[in-house]
Amino acid sequence: MNYNILVTGGAGYIGSVLVPKLLALGNKVTVIDNFIYSQNSLMDCCYNDNFNIIRGDVRDDKLIKSSLKNVDIIIPLAALVGAPLCNSDKIGAKTTNTDAVKIIADNASKNQRIIIPTTNSGYGIGQKDKFCTEDSPINPISFYGITKMEAEKIVLERGNSISFRLATVFGMSPRMRIDLMVNDFVYRAVNDRFIILFEGHFKRNFIHIKDIVKVFLFAIENFDKMKNETYNVGLSEANLSKIELCEKIKKHLPDFVYMEAPIGEDTDKRDYIVSNEKIEKTGFKPEFTLDMGIKELIKGYSILKNNKYGNIL
Repeated sequence: MNYNILVTGGAGYIGSVLVPKLLALGNKVTVIDNFIYSQNSLMDCCYNDNFNIIRGDVRDDKLIKSSLKNVDIIIPLAALVGAPLCNSDKIGAKTTNTDAVKIIADNASKNQRIIIPTTNSGYGIGQKDKFCTEDSPINPISFYGITKMEAEKIVLERGNSISFRLATVFGMSPRMRIDLMVNDFVYRAVNDRFIILFEGHFKRNFIHIKDIVKVFLFAIENFDKMKNETYNVGLSEANLSKIELCEKIKKHLPDFVYMEAPIGEDTDKRDYIVSNEKIEKTGFKPEFTLDMGIKELIKGYSILKNNKYGNIL
């Protein structure tokens, strides 16, 4: 079945991979994006009669109200993503990550479906060797995490919605982000050949961007049995510390040198391991391993030779 789908922030890191796939499956897709990074990642979609693009701000309630007409599914990707960016613009983060989602939730009809990506950074600092599940306490320690958890609460209270608490995403995208951990570490390994780690024992969970796209498509097809729930989305075999991630990268780039600083600390204090059992029980399984992503990134960084592909302006 084909749908009319509204994707806010559809020219971003995830949207630039998701939107072409939605179109290829025969859906009609409208993207709202302010193109803050001057990206041209959706140029190849412009030939498609099922593609509509609106240059605008998701905080514009009149724009959102008019754009919601005749829409079946809303995917709110528009956000200021990452702790550094949100800390540098807290007003922008709150109004984009939370308030804009509330505009959608308040104006969407009960029959319109919302599938929103949030973040497993909402878990903050987990208990040692204990997996965070969807029932674990929410304790975001960054302003980014706070705004995304508030957005999740808004859509779930509204109903007819699904929230995906995404692990740290990696992999190539037409609107690339080098500031994500795996992407960043591989970039440094390729270009600098070394990295200094702060608090290298801190752990994260990871997921490939194409598996993020896959889980959105899976949710569209299985919405009724998944709705009104949150799901962690990550690689179960990729709950890794920074040191373990560097060990993985070194297997592909033997000249890569990494060491942990004896003093100093990471400004990002997230440290947790995550269970993805709930989403796996629905039948969803990721396809891309961390090793596959590292190999992909190494090839991609032979093309990208500068550091403009991030979320810090």
